[in-house]
Amino acid sequence: MILNVTNETDTLKAVVLGQPGGMGEDPELKDTFDSKSRESVKRGIYPSEEDVTKEMEAFEKVLKKHDVQVFRPWVIEDLNQVFSRDVGFVIDDKFIIANLIEDREEEQKAYERIIDSISEKNIIKTPDDVHVEGGDVILWNEFMFVGCYKQDDYSKYKTARTNAKAVEFLKHHFPHKWVIDMELVKDDNDPFRGILHLDCTFQPVGKDKAIIYKNGFLNERHYQILLDLFGRKNVFEVTREEMYWMNTNIFSISPEVVVSEKNFTRLNNHMRDEWGLTVEEIPYREVSKMGGLLRCSTMPLIRE
Repeated sequence: MILNVTNETDTLKAVVLGQPGGMGEDPELKDTFDSKSRESVKRGIYPSEEDVTKEMEAFEKVLKKHDVQVFRPWVIEDLNQVFSRDVGFVIDDKFIIANLIEDREEEQKAYERIIDSISEKNIIKTPDDVHVEGGDVILWNEFMFVGCYKQDDYSKYKTARTNAKAVEFLKHHFPHKWVIDMELVKDDNDPFRGILHLDCTFQPVGKDKAIIYKNGFLNERHYQILLDLFGRKNVFEVTREEMYWMNTNIFSISPEVVVSEKNFTRLNNHMRDEWGLTVEEIPYREVSKMGGLLRCSTMPLIRE
């Protein structure tokens, strides 16, 4: 397989979509590893495998409608495999095998068939001290935005998934990219405050647009960098409530077509009416109760 991903919106040809099968019983509170999942368990609203399966089937249907080749990981029983973005990710023609948190290490076994189809010279395994997940890496042609957390209390947070060493690691392997690290606000308990990954507070759309939640950045200058790059008139800013429902975490099939959650009314209308995009609306609210949404569920392999 010849990989190619240089940005978030070029026409998608092949993608890995996560797997809802074998989710098993709802996790206990102590076994959750993000604030949204924690909240769902506490409130007794953690989604069922049946509901998640229906939503992911709707997503797969839209992808295939647009002639995208869809791969799925093997089912591993009693393991949540919905969020494929964090198992690995593609930069240009390289596949980066991520260091997942201990709770999720088993997930990578389900991707052996996909990884085996990639030339060994194009696979990069991250060292043990480099922590990075795909939700924190956003590509925009010559730019690579990397969500991270560099504070001394890094080890305190389950939601601190990408460290400072990961930023240096990516700079080393992709010297032709302008790597911009962006520290995120972390909170393991409050889903209205903490940001799990960069794609929960920022995402490019179309050819020159972006969706941004300003207060997700630990340092406001990172928000200002994005405004400078995209231009204020090209930015849709989400509210705190919209961030909670993960409005930034939509998914682009092409510069003209995006997949979005059907309840994102303000965002979807803006993308259609102001940006001229085709918005494929699907139900995905049950999936969101586990701390991720549409981008989190995907691992793009080939974009043209």
